[in-house]
Amino acid sequence: MATIVNMPRLSDTMEEGVVAKWLKSVGDKIEEGDILAEIETDKATMEFESFHEGILLYIGVQDGESSPVDVLLAIIGEEGEDISAHINGAAKATEEEIIETVIETPTSTADEKSDGVSIPEGVQVITMPRLSDTMTDGTVATWLKNVGDTVEEGDILAEIETDKATMEFECFYEGTILYIGVQEGETAPVDSLLTIIGPTGTDISAIVANGGVATVAADAPDTEEKETKIAEKTVEAASTATVNTTNGRIFASPLAKKIAADKGYQLSDIKGSGENGRIIKKDVENHTPAAKTVEIVKIETAAPAITYIASGEEKSEEVKNSQMRKAIAKSLGNSKFTAPDFNLNIEVDMDNAMASRKTINAIPDTKVSFNDMVVKACAMALQKHPQVNTSWTNENTIYHSHIHVGVAVAVDEGLVVPVVKHTNQLSLTQIGASVRDLAGKARHKKIAIAEMQGSTFTVSNLGMFGIENFTSIINQPNSAILSVGAIVEKPVVKNGQIVVGNTMKLTLTCDHRTVDGAVGAQFLQTLKTFIENPITMLA
Repeated sequence: MATIVNMPRLSDTMEEGVVAKWLKSVGDKIEEGDILAEIETDKATMEFESFHEGILLYIGVQDGESSPVDVLLAIIGEEGEDISAHINGAAKATEEEIIETVIETPTSTADEKSDGVSIPEGVQVITMPRLSDTMTDGTVATWLKNVGDTVEEGDILAEIETDKATMEFECFYEGTILYIGVQEGETAPVDSLLTIIGPTGTDISAIVANGGVATVAADAPDTEEKETKIAEKTVEAASTATVNTTNGRIFASPLAKKIAADKGYQLSDIKGSGENGRIIKKDVENHTPAAKTVEIVKIETAAPAITYIASGEEKSEEVKNSQMRKAIAKSLGNSKFTAPDFNLNIEVDMDNAMASRKTINAIPDTKVSFNDMVVKACAMALQKHPQVNTSWTNENTIYHSHIHVGVAVAVDEGLVVPVVKHTNQLSLTQIGASVRDLAGKARHKKIAIAEMQGSTFTVSNLGMFGIENFTSIINQPNSAILSVGAIVEKPVVKNGQIVVGNTMKLTLTCDHRTVDGAVGAQFLQTLKTFIENPITMLA
C-alpha cells in the first residue's frame, strides 16, 4: 500500500522547504533510515530520513524547487502500484490550499489593522518544539534558566522530555527571559507557549493572555522581515546537563534525578561528585541510604504472649509518568485490546545447544549467547513459515519478504526494542555483535530512531532473571512475539531412561487475525528443531 510522504516541517517557523538534492531516484528501493533528500529551510540544510520501506514511486518536488509544508513530496510503495489517484488528489489539495491562503491571509500594510496581538520590538515568542516525528507533546524535565536571567545564543534553556529521549533545547536569541509558560514537570502540546525572551521590562501581558499567539505590528514597514532563529537543533545530553542552583536548588543531572526517583532516594541525601557538586549517575548508583530507625513498642498484657507493634512513617509518593512510559502504555494497550491473541507453549531440549555454545565460544574473540541462538533460529523458522512474518491492516495482510527481528531490551525508563535488520542473512556471531551493540546504545540513550523501527517479529527473553515461563504482548504491527524462559536442569526421559537434562520453555503469542493455531504450532516445531540441533544453523 502506497505511503504519502509530505514536505516535513523541520522547524516550528518553517512554512516551505527547498529540495537541495535528492539522494534517491524513482525506482530505487528504500529502507527505513535511508536519507531521501537534503531539504533547505530558512535556517539550514537538513537531511530528511525515510521512516518507510518500499520502492520510491514518485517525486513531487524536484531538485531546486520549493514547496509549502505538508504538500506531496514523494510516494513510497510497491513496485508497479497504481498511484495516479494519490498524485491527482495531492494536486487538487494543493490548489485548494493556495486559493484558501490567498483569500484568508491578511496583508501587513499600514492601512489595515491586525486582529492579533502585536509583538513588541525585540520580543521573541518561543513555543514547545517538535523534537521527534511522533512527538505530540513534551514535558519540561528541567529549566536551566529562570525568569529574569540573561540568555545568549547557544545557551541551553531547558531539558525537554519526549517519547524518545530527554533532549536539550537551545536558545537562538539574546535577551532576558520574561515569561515561562510550562513549568518543570508539566506537559504541553507542541506549538504551545513555552517561554518569551526580550528586553528587560517589556510589557508582554497581552501576549501571555493570548496564549503566545501574536502578529507583527500593523505599522511595521513591508520591507522589514524579522528573521527568527528558533531551530530544532537539539542533542541528547541527559547525562551531562546541570541544574541551575539559584534559590537553593540542588545540582543534579536529569538521569541522576530519574534514577533517584526510581530508587526512592532523596537528592538532598546524596553527595555529588560532579562539577560544582553536581549529582551525576554514578553518585546515585553508589549511594547507600542510611538505615532508618524503627521504634519497637512493647505492649504487656495479662496474657503471657508478648505483641510487638512496629511504628514508623507511612509515606507514598507520586512520580509523574515519563513520555517513554506513556508511549509504552499506549502502544501495548492498543495491541492488547485490538489483537485477538492466543498463546502456544513448547519445551526445548538444550543439551546440544549448551555443548555447541561452549565449543563456539572457545574460539578466540568469539562470543555467542543462547539468546543469539534463539534469534537466529527464529529468523530461519520465519523463512519456512512466512505467514508468521506478516502484518495486519484492515484491508490487507502484508507479507514481508525481509526478516527483521526485534529484541526487547530493558532500560532504566522502560522497554525498547532494537531491531536486527535482515537477521536471516547474518551468522550467529554477527547477530551476537549486533544485539550487543544495539542494546548498549539503548541503555546509554544513543540509539537512533531508525534502529528501533521496522521489526517483523520480536523476541523477549527473561531467562537471565530466572523466569521459567511467561507470555508477552505482541509488538504491533508484528503478528507474533516469542517469550524465552530460563534453562532449567531437571529429570527428563531419554531413550526410555530418566536422566538429568537441560530444558527451556518457549511461548509464542500470535495475532489470530493473521496466524492460526496450526500455523503457530508448525512454526514452534521448526524453531525447536533448529535450537535442538544448532549445527543446522551453521550451514
